[in-house]
Amino acid sequence: MTPLAISMGEPAGIGPDVILALFARRAELRLPPFIVFGHTAFLEARAQRLGLAIDVVAAQPGNAAALFGSALPVFNIGGMVEDRPGEPDTGAAGVVIAAIEQAVSAVRMGACRGLVTAPIHKGVLYGAGFTHPGHTEFLAALCAENGVEPLPVMMLAHEDLRTVPLTIHVPIKDVPQLITGRLILETLRVIARDLRARFGLAAPRIAVAGLNPHAGEGGTIGREEIEIIIPALERARAEGIDAVGPLPGDTLFFPRHWRQFDAVLAMYHDQALIPIKTVAFDAGVNVTLGLPIVRTSPDHGTAFDLAGTGKASTSSFLAAIAMADQMTTKSA
Repeated sequence: MTPLAISMGEPAGIGPDVILALFARRAELRLPPFIVFGHTAFLEARAQRLGLAIDVVAAQPGNAAALFGSALPVFNIGGMVEDRPGEPDTGAAGVVIAAIEQAVSAVRMGACRGLVTAPIHKGVLYGAGFTHPGHTEFLAALCAENGVEPLPVMMLAHEDLRTVPLTIHVPIKDVPQLITGRLILETLRVIARDLRARFGLAAPRIAVAGLNPHAGEGGTIGREEIEIIIPALERARAEGIDAVGPLPGDTLFFPRHWRQFDAVLAMYHDQALIPIKTVAFDAGVNVTLGLPIVRTSPDHGTAFDLAGTGKASTSSFLAAIAMADQMTTKSA
């Protein structure tokens, strides 16, 4: 079986911890084969710190599945990485960046079938010359074809609840200016296409939230719905996209309402993330739509205070592996 690729992420955080903890339970959890793109000696040291009896071996994607039953296969990235939980070091940034690059390359070449990324710490990478706004934008750049980057769309998912923020890490005061008909239409295209191709949904139905209270209440509480959102939805429906809205954000996420849809497009970060965090705080999955590869990640950060303690929850990372496995099976 072609393995999944897992990038090691920030060494000082909990990413390596949960990867190792899950590998130790691979038979019990029936995990699909995967290969970690990272630093072999560091992972050996972290496993020892956590008290996990794991053999770590240098491997290639081609022999990872055969090794998976007896040892953790690692595509070894050269460099120096010290096992210092909670103490980020810019000296390891080059290994973190190279691990992502090599993992993406392996998936794009077909040597691995999907990518699960452990959390990174952008501040550490910036200190080493990293120029991208974040992890997702870096992946989009790595997936560029003929100099054109795909539009990456962040989706948070737990079971059948899937939410997409139209705008992400921006001040709330800037959100109205960033909402455009073009962005709504392009995002809906990506959502609809990937729900069909990656999730096996033949006719996806997408709810679209309004920006203002009560979805603007006919223009009395803001006109973005009338002037921007509704025209964009009309264009989307003319293309055959089943987009419904704009719907009031305060009632949209009542279970009987959102369960009528396969995904919800929200207008800003918290409007999309609060529902997921409420029902699946430690089990949600971050999925990047719009890329030519499958990419998932746990819906948590580096959690430096938990690194090296063995106390970090594996729930979200386990869900990310399961979702990448399911998505690559459905899109095969």
